[in-house]
Amino acid sequence: MKELTKAEEQIMHVLWELGKGFVKDIIALLPDPKPATTTVSTIVRILENKGFVSHTAYGKTYEYFPLISKEKYTKLFMRNFVKNYFSDSYQDMVSFFAEDKKLSISELEELKKIISEEIQKQKKD
Repeated sequence: MKELTKAEEQIMHVLWELGKGFVKDIIALLPDPKPATTTVSTIVRILENKGFVSHTAYGKTYEYFPLISKEKYTKLFMRNFVKNYFSDSYQDMVSFFAEDKKLSISELEELKKIISEEIQKQKKD
């Protein structure tokens, strides 16, 4: 699956929030300054060509909806992120964030809890 540009991702976040919508609905949820209608229409058509979005036609008006869930895209994005920036090592990624000292003790404890729970879950399977 292809990665999204920042502009495409921004449109997808709006569509995930809306569930479905017309170009005017998408523009309404975008931050100021609002892009031109033609710009949003072009991005949505690119998203259709990439297989992320489809539409229902009402005459000459199209209502767009996502073909991929936010959760599925997040998983694909994170896999590529870890592969491209951390040599496909989740351990290296977690170490990077832990050593960066931007995580508080409570955040580190929460990560430790999540990892412990996942270990227990996998042992049961």
